[in-house]
Amino acid sequence: MSDKFLAAVVQLQSGSDEDANLSLSSELIERAAGYGATLVSTPENTNYLGPHKEKVRLAEGLDGKACTCFAELAAKHGIHLVLGSFNERSDEETRCLNTSVYFGPDGEIRGVYRKIHLFDVDVSKEVCFKESATIQPGKELVVVDDAVGAVGLSVCYDLRFPELYAQLVAKGAQILTVPSAFTLMTGKDHWYPLLCARAIETQSYVLAAAQWGKHDDKGLRQSYGHSVIIDPWGQVIGSAPEGPGLALAEIDLDRVASTRRSMPVESHRRL
Repeated sequence: MSDKFLAAVVQLQSGSDEDANLSLSSELIERAAGYGATLVSTPENTNYLGPHKEKVRLAEGLDGKACTCFAELAAKHGIHLVLGSFNERSDEETRCLNTSVYFGPDGEIRGVYRKIHLFDVDVSKEVCFKESATIQPGKELVVVDDAVGAVGLSVCYDLRFPELYAQLVAKGAQILTVPSAFTLMTGKDHWYPLLCARAIETQSYVLAAAQWGKHDDKGLRQSYGHSVIIDPWGQVIGSAPEGPGLALAEIDLDRVASTRRSMPVESHRRL
């Protein structure tokens, strides 16, 4: 594959109907593949974004409905496909895992990342949430070195921890995926600054697929949206409009190399 290729991030408004969520995801992934995208990512909570206790009860394995659907889509279209995250069954009765899965163009799983940093905050009446009540944290960093380059996986709240991305780059990452369901309140102030900062400091492409709008969890959740693709200089090169849809942009891995060569930040690191 050329060092230049088209990437896409999918913007969704997922709810508690998994079949409906996967149907819309499939439609948008197929549209992206039709445009020529060879690397596609969906948001956090792609298959389910509803009441949290139900999320645990409905959690699936890597051989469940969500992963099976994405494996088939990747193979059908011959694309590299990131299931931003789904509720993966864990070894605990009351918690599941928030898991991102990378599928190769043959439909095989090439990387599995479980979200490490959990969203336990009490910012305001609108943003008071304890993700750790229903999610078991992951432990391992994951970089998938594939034909489209080395892709470092992360999920949503990880975005606030730059050391995670520095470690992904140390493992060779050139592209960073940040599938998210950022709340409206935090997203309007922090989404773009954090994403651009991660792109600039790691000199990597950032693919940030996001959830958008209100979700059917008793009106408690509204996501910011604004899915974007950002280049290694921190410039937004692709963005999605309001509502479910796509953002597309060309990825040029030579630009990663030239940015890092002209400003060799890693070789200057002293701490």
